[in-house]
Amino acid sequence: MSAAEWKKKCEAEWSLQGAPMPDSLDWKSVYESKPLGRNLLRNASPHGLSKDTPPPEPDLPDVPPRGPPRFQPDGDFSGWTTNTEVLPYDTTGIPEGVVICELPRYSWFSMEQVVDLKAEGLWDELLDDFQPEIVIQDWYEESQLHQSIYQLHVKLLAADKSTVISEHTVNPTEDLSAYTHNWKEVSHVFSGYGPGVRHVHFLHRLKNSFINGFFPTLFTGSSVIVKPTKTSS
Repeated sequence: MSAAEWKKKCEAEWSLQGAPMPDSLDWKSVYESKPLGRNLLRNASPHGLSKDTPPPEPDLPDVPPRGPPRFQPDGDFSGWTTNTEVLPYDTTGIPEGVVICELPRYSWFSMEQVVDLKAEGLWDELLDDFQPEIVIQDWYEESQLHQSIYQLHVKLLAADKSTVISEHTVNPTEDLSAYTHNWKEVSHVFSGYGPGVRHVHFLHRLKNSFINGFFPTLFTGSSVIVKPTKTSS
């Protein structure tokens, strides 16, 4: 196909009428990259779980495990930069003088990725002038480990990867008054964010607990999707 035909194919595929589509772009490469409507995060479900199936019930060992405590869950975290922060013991609510045999040891397990929007096939004019919606979604487990078990921080960054053009933070408080064990959805749509966005920095943290065994907070279905739509002003 000719360059003009590839351009027309892209326009029809993603309904890009009204979006800037300069002739100078390699529209065959853009089409093959399919940057619109797909998840730009790599390895979205490292635990091999699906939001369409309830999270697995905790594995309660018959005998407490020996050896040092664990602070990182099992999983294939390729594509993610990970970090573990072990927290001090939480003695909140324990009356003075009360003897406690053992307390849970909490830790945050952080995972982050930086998406290069141009490397994924998007182009300057689309990002700067059209400013397509950037949709964030994540699912985390109601692990019931603590009132704070999940945090999300997403930033839209300029080409230098440090200038923040827009950002969104989620830090929910869990209701522990009744036991529920499902996936909880977190989502946000960036729109009208202004020119200059070239990267998306996605970071979430999940809390784990160790007391006579390791108990994680799992996640699945993390996504960053650029949609060929523009929020009308």
